[in-house]
Amino acid sequence: MNAKSLSSILFCCLFFHFTWAQDNIANVDSIAVDTFVAPPPIPEVAVNSFEAQLIKDGASTALLFKSFNLNGKGKVYINKEKVDLVFENGEAKHPFPTDERGNLLLLSTDKKDKGYGDYQLVHVSSYKGGPIRSRNIPLWLSILPPLIAIVLALVFKEVIISLFVGVWAGAFIAGGLRFDSFYYLLVSFWEVVSNYVVQALADSDHISVIVFSLLIGGMVAIISRNGGMAGVVQSLSKYATSPKSSQFITWLLGVAIFFDDYANTLIVGNTMRSVTDKFKISREKLAYIVDSTAAPVSAVAFITTWIGAELGYIEDGIALLENFGGGSAYSIFISSLKYSFYPILTLFFILIIIFTKRDFGGMYKAEIRARTTGQVSPAATEGDDEPNMEDLTPVEGAPRKWYHAAIPVFTVIFMTIFGLVDTGMASSYSALLDAGAEVASSGWGDVWGAMAALTDGDDSFFMKIGTLIGNSNSYVALLWASLSGVVVAIVLTIGGGIMKLHDTMHTMTTGFKTMLPALIILTMAWSLAIITKELHTATYLTSTLQGSINPYAMPMIIFILAAVIAFSTGSSWSTMAILYPIAIPTTWAICMAANIDPEIAKEILLNVIAVVLAASVLGDHCSPISDTTILSSLASDCNHIDHVRTQLPYALCVGVFSLGCAGVSTFLGGGWTVSLLLIIVSLTGLWAIVRFVGKKVD
Repeated sequence: MNAKSLSSILFCCLFFHFTWAQDNIANVDSIAVDTFVAPPPIPEVAVNSFEAQLIKDGASTALLFKSFNLNGKGKVYINKEKVDLVFENGEAKHPFPTDERGNLLLLSTDKKDKGYGDYQLVHVSSYKGGPIRSRNIPLWLSILPPLIAIVLALVFKEVIISLFVGVWAGAFIAGGLRFDSFYYLLVSFWEVVSNYVVQALADSDHISVIVFSLLIGGMVAIISRNGGMAGVVQSLSKYATSPKSSQFITWLLGVAIFFDDYANTLIVGNTMRSVTDKFKISREKLAYIVDSTAAPVSAVAFITTWIGAELGYIEDGIALLENFGGGSAYSIFISSLKYSFYPILTLFFILIIIFTKRDFGGMYKAEIRARTTGQVSPAATEGDDEPNMEDLTPVEGAPRKWYHAAIPVFTVIFMTIFGLVDTGMASSYSALLDAGAEVASSGWGDVWGAMAALTDGDDSFFMKIGTLIGNSNSYVALLWASLSGVVVAIVLTIGGGIMKLHDTMHTMTTGFKTMLPALIILTMAWSLAIITKELHTATYLTSTLQGSINPYAMPMIIFILAAVIAFSTGSSWSTMAILYPIAIPTTWAICMAANIDPEIAKEILLNVIAVVLAASVLGDHCSPISDTTILSSLASDCNHIDHVRTQLPYALCVGVFSLGCAGVSTFLGGGWTVSLLLIIVSLTGLWAIVRFVGKKVD
């Protein structure tokens, strides 16, 4: 029995395991269905304790809320959106449309100081205005889709079908767990493509990533065929004279291209693949170095495509705090970097691995295979998802000139920076006008001079440039950069008489083709992210925080939670978006309730802000459904699951030390000195593990 058949059988068995879920179907005009009982009473006009019923209200459906003779205004949250209600004799109606597929509702009350109250996930539907149907969906089922996808991918090494089954499971749950008809099982199967894949591709940011990746693939194909890549290899050979030096140069390039993780991954992986192959470095090791420099350096650098999202999340979270005088979002971000242990330790851990020439776990086996047999990739087996990079050897007679590759690559780098600044200037100009600032024109000089109006009067260079990049459109910048790089590569190739226009364009489309396997996986991963959002997977995970928590333990708790969410969703960005609005006010409220000194409370908060980001990168590294992990596999031409398996022990090893640093730094009072000391101790511990657990790779 092959992997696909077994996956389908496991999927069906799993569905029928949940038949215990309550199902109510009625054909009368008014009937009470599944009941949601809210938590104990709380002050003010919030709906303190109520029951929610689905009823027929004439020709339409409505949610009927009952609340112990409450009269006047009240409120409830439906899918985390506040709904104002007017109660008469303890009842209030809220009209709600239903259709054949139905709607998934997350009901909750309002709890001051702790965000939302208890949750209940309910699916309601009405077929052609007829029977009303409701079903309570246990919220813990929301973790099944990503869990199924991850387990199947790791077990069967088949990513696409695993992701598909995960999305299918989620679609079936989101559709109300309909066991009464085989038709609804088929509907959920069809909706994987008709609903979730289409939604993933309808997102403009996702399309931007796809187009950027395709154009980078086309550029890499051209500069490979015109001899540019071979010229780079010859030039780097002067410095890359051994396995150790070639790995170090790969790390150095990964750190140098700090402004964007996508550009970092695709440029470094494609550029260094030929160099590392020459010295029999396994593709798994190359993918690890590429993946583990891309996101960590982008996460902590002062000026990156991440900075806008990070500052936005931090600013929104800080706005919810009372009596907090912590300064601007950018200054808070800079202050929190001392607690960004995972990105910092990861970057240095790679150097430890390189210079000790030792590896452990699956990476050691991969390196021994490459060094002893020259086989940099494992032998392909049926069902492997290893990308086919096509024949991109230089055409006959192509000169090995390094600048035929370097100029297009530097064009991508320069145009990315230019695009970030240009779009940032345009956005900042609009923001200045909205703020009522006096700015003569939209010219760069005028906007730069007026930037202090957006930085709370802070006129320092880094504050202004950070705000500028934060206002930029990174996706537009990447599209400009990749298109410019392709055009420059085409001009150099045709202008140098290396290939004719027809052959050059054919090579470019061949480069597009090499990107398709990863883009398919990427699209399915985005589809899975959509279903986890629809099922409120992160809400289920974060709700475990509610209750009595020791303030000093918050960084460790948030670290674990962020890593789990990022692993489950495959996205560090979505994890930050989910956790920052919850973790920041919750941490501050817990510290204030415990009467902790404000200075210590601020350090705990900075620690939490840092660990959300750091642990998100950790979970992203460990997840087989992560977009950057997928792109790292593609750029390195490495089997995706082999990359995940070999990287996982290294990421977890650094993650354990990072978790310990997050906790110990809080108990020691925090600060730069404590953090630096912990980093030194952790690096010593990591060196000891590599030295005594790792084995020498000659």
